[in-house]
Amino acid sequence: MIEDILKRYTEPTVTTVCSHSSLQIFDGARKEGFKTLGIALKKPPKFYDAFPRAKPDEFMILDDYLEIEAQKDELLRQDAIVIPHGSFVEYMGADRFRELQVPTFGNRRVLEWESDRNKERTWLEGAGLVLPAELDLDEVDRAVIVKYHGAKGGASFFIARNREEIEARVDKTQEFTIQEFVLGTRYYIHYFYSPIKEDGYALSKGTLEVLGIDRRVESNIDEIYRLGSINELARVGIDPSFVVTGNLPLVLRESLLPKVFEMGEQVVEESLRLFGGVIGPFCLETICTPDLEFVVFEISARIVAGTNLFISGSPYADFIEPGLSTGRRIAKEIRAASELGRLAEVIT
Repeated sequence: MIEDILKRYTEPTVTTVCSHSSLQIFDGARKEGFKTLGIALKKPPKFYDAFPRAKPDEFMILDDYLEIEAQKDELLRQDAIVIPHGSFVEYMGADRFRELQVPTFGNRRVLEWESDRNKERTWLEGAGLVLPAELDLDEVDRAVIVKYHGAKGGASFFIARNREEIEARVDKTQEFTIQEFVLGTRYYIHYFYSPIKEDGYALSKGTLEVLGIDRRVESNIDEIYRLGSINELARVGIDPSFVVTGNLPLVLRESLLPKVFEMGEQVVEESLRLFGGVIGPFCLETICTPDLEFVVFEISARIVAGTNLFISGSPYADFIEPGLSTGRRIAKEIRAASELGRLAEVIT
């Protein structure tokens, strides 16, 4: 059905929710000559007036994000191509987003593998990556991190040291996973997989790019060490929090880049086998240990907010094309696919 809709499109309108990474999505789309549509609640967000190059051409104003489904006909009338990001999927819900009958950049089938931590682990283990050990409640004998399923910007994590702490804090009405707490340096690696591009780092089909690397600034875990040990803070009722408040740019020592590309390649090849491929941007969330081993603790299978650091390019993207953001890279992929008559390979 989506393929039939695409055949009726004349000039796509790049569309997303006004949050998360929308500024660079709209900016990138404009640079590639696309019209843009921003979805917002109640009224157009005023702060877009401060960024005229990233302000959408038009706003769709709703009372609730669940109304997006009811606006399907209007979105189709405008030749909308939806760009998913973390807030968009979280606000609407993964299941509803998957069923939205509006052309969407990327492979929507990835949502069932990304939003379920058990399936996500099956994918990453099948790709041959090193993951933190998972523990059952009665196996907890070390520091662990407890994660609820779904993307909530770090608000769904907490650290525990034993079973008693988990039982005291966990919400048993939600699905959760217990992982060992791995010490090392965090690197969030921004990849882009194109099934239609032929030149570059070649895979069995298409090519892989690295567009940037960041680290998240999380409140209050990044500063809590100033007050004392976690044990001392726990006694006065202060617990670590992983709510993401911003991002910092990073580069890796160059000798680690081959491993970075190898991990991305393995993830894409396994995704092609499992569900037809993780198309477009994705991010491997990793810890590099003192032994220079990457432990992958999560994947985000769409544009991540850390890419907002690199709207004018990154130390990696500049080697591909000066000033290349992930938002613009998405727009370039849509443009190239349209010109090649292969939109159905990147739009679902």
